[in-house]
Amino acid sequence: MPDCASELRGLGWQDIDLKKGELHVRQRADKFRKIGPPKSEAGERTVPLPLMVVNTLREWRLACPKGELDLAFPNGKGDDEFHNNVVYCGLWPTLIAAGVIIKTENGTVVPKYTGLHALRHFYDSWCINRKADGGLELPLKVVQHRMGHSSINLTADVYGHLFPRGDDAKELSDAAAALMLDVTKR
Repeated sequence: MPDCASELRGLGWQDIDLKKGELHVRQRADKFRKIGPPKSEAGERTVPLPLMVVNTLREWRLACPKGELDLAFPNGKGDDEFHNNVVYCGLWPTLIAAGVIIKTENGTVVPKYTGLHALRHFYDSWCINRKADGGLELPLKVVQHRMGHSSINLTADVYGHLFPRGDDAKELSDAAAALMLDVTKR
């Protein structure tokens, strides 16, 4: 998952392989709209894309405004988009249409999440959560790579609470039984 705002805004079509279903994070657009490398070496990575996303990107490429930078998500002139426009004109209407909202005291409907980082947290959670709960149940090292974290400690510290925990007593009992079986075979 791109580091939401900056990597999304700097993503070029040359970094999306629709045949392989992969997205290559190689650049970002900073807050001054300057295109440059990701924040860290670990930020350069390849992320697999689900078929639904690949198909959506194929359609979008036909309608996407063309520009000198050949960006995948440019503004109407083909240039890199302002961060606020991505949030207010892209994310917020999408969240509201999907019903991911809260109602204020005066009855106004607003998005439940106000920043793109919420999408990053969702993706990280999806990678971590158990398959039985609709997640991908990926190993910690794979999640670290997909998120572009420079350290596995960062992934574990920020998202460790999401990794599934089993029944410790049962796991210890099973391990002891397996150990005893191994000892009796000698």
